[in-house]
Amino acid sequence: MMRKGIGGVWLALGTMVLLVLPLLVSDAAFAAPVPPVSGVAWWVWVIALFVFSFFLGIIAVIAGVGGGVLFVPIVSSFFPFHIDYVRAAGLLVALSGALSAGAPLLKKGLANLRLGLPMALLGSVSSIFGALVGLALPSSFIQLTLGIVIIGIALLMFMSKRSAVPETVEPDCFSQMLGISGIYHDATLRREVPWNIHRTALGSLLFVFIGFLGGMFGLGAGFANVPVFNLLMGVPLKVAVGTSGLVLSINGTAAVWVYLLKGAVLPLIAIPAIAGMMAGSRIGAWLLPRFHPKSIRIVVIIILAIAGVRSLLKGIGV
Repeated sequence: MMRKGIGGVWLALGTMVLLVLPLLVSDAAFAAPVPPVSGVAWWVWVIALFVFSFFLGIIAVIAGVGGGVLFVPIVSSFFPFHIDYVRAAGLLVALSGALSAGAPLLKKGLANLRLGLPMALLGSVSSIFGALVGLALPSSFIQLTLGIVIIGIALLMFMSKRSAVPETVEPDCFSQMLGISGIYHDATLRREVPWNIHRTALGSLLFVFIGFLGGMFGLGAGFANVPVFNLLMGVPLKVAVGTSGLVLSINGTAAVWVYLLKGAVLPLIAIPAIAGMMAGSRIGAWLLPRFHPKSIRIVVIIILAIAGVRSLLKGIGV
């Protein structure tokens, strides 16, 4: 009963903050005006974006990365769209993918509400501030810092080593107070796997930072959620991946409201991107057993490095 009460308080507090915070901010930070897109017919860009997002969806699923982290740097670097609209579309792309996978993961116990909600509350508040800061800063500065962040993500992916089932950890006082622990059935190990978490305070601080970056750059931030859950807090990898999608969907929803209120959601970009990404993700899920994820992951790291360098050069006007 006590745990249910704490969960209800978290949920009510989070909902109030997410609904009120964007309305309290001044109108100083508006999205850029709709950009003129050369002399090419508009429908050519719609088709090109759909086709690109389709293949991106296939690669993202096979490589095990979120769509947003690939979509924003590549589209902002190689398509003639303003970065404000690309970041808004990137959040919607990441959000659609996470929502479509959320229900099955919750049913299987691979996404944990008690673990995800406190982190999502902290991350969603900071993602709102990140989105507001991102819209207020010059686009060249955003493009430059995006390039630096993307190159950092590529390095993180290259160096990261994940642990499928970390050793059982001793729960700290915060995780005990919030009642964060669980058990799931691992089909490959053919047994029930109990888990606890530790370093809850440090993990919470990192989720504040991750949420800010996600809102500022329109990235899904699954690339950072999973290592924090798995390597820092001791969550098994499958639960970390599933709960990361839950956190990502709540953070993305909060930040998207800011972009929507500031007029940065352009249907001409968002709709073909979401449709292409969702269609590609289904094909990617079907192809997943036929590919070696490690080799695809190397390709993704190379693509991210190229997009990061291109974004960095675009930010300094080269």
